Amino acid sequence: MFFDPTYILVIIGAVLCIAASSRVNSTYRKYSKVRSRSGMTGAEAARRILQLSGINDVQIQHIAGELTDHYDPTHKVLRLSDSVYGSRSVAAIGVAAHECGHALQHKEGYAPLKIRAMLVPAANIGSKLGLPLVILGIILGIGFRLPGGGYFSLAQIGVWVFFVAVLFQIVTLPVEFNASGRALKMLGNYGMLGNDEVNDCRRVLGAAALTYVAAAASSLLQLLRLLYLSNSRRRD
Repeated sequence: MFFDPTYILVIIGAVLCIAASSRVNSTYRKYSKVRSRSGMTGAEAARRILQLSGINDVQIQHIAGELTDHYDPTHKVLRLSDSVYGSRSVAAIGVAAHECGHALQHKEGYAPLKIRAMLVPAANIGSKLGLPLVILGIILGIGFRLPGGGYFSLAQIGVWVFFVAVLFQIVTLPVEFNASGRALKMLGNYGMLGNDEVNDCRRVLGAAALTYVAAAASSLLQLLRLLYLSNSRRRD
């Protein structure tokens, strides 16, 4: 049962994630060596973008790590990593602008961002409990009789729980692509980077977007595997 052919789906998902991570790291390293002609740091670029966008209630903070940058809509804090906050590279400015894109989404009430925020608690539970519930359901054969005479197994419940985590990954895609689109537009419109530098940022953000695509694809493949396992138990 634990060495079924569906493991190939897990392997494919892992390969996709590793390849995407390698691509974003190599692309970021390349353009982190290209100094922007403006000479601004990532933090300075973020501060200017927020100001020009009319966002005055978002703080910018330094956070440890590499590419750990994120926008916290709950506390209205934009956190920039070691490799972005004080760096004057084109890559750093691109990443900082991307996070500003999330802040602008929050200000405008961008619907996919709201949906993703609502899914976070359930998605965290689904990613942790989905697979264990399916495995327990298969091993123990636990199920529930419905009033109408139907039957719902613990494995099926696990599949639905995990589905929420998959839905979160899918909703994340438009959020991230939209933030990158906003970032590139602002960098150009605000005259912070030249056209060639904006194109460099597009490559960096495009590579970063692949990690989200890979994560969503990996989650979908895992969901297909769980569906197969739960259905095979029903056939047994």
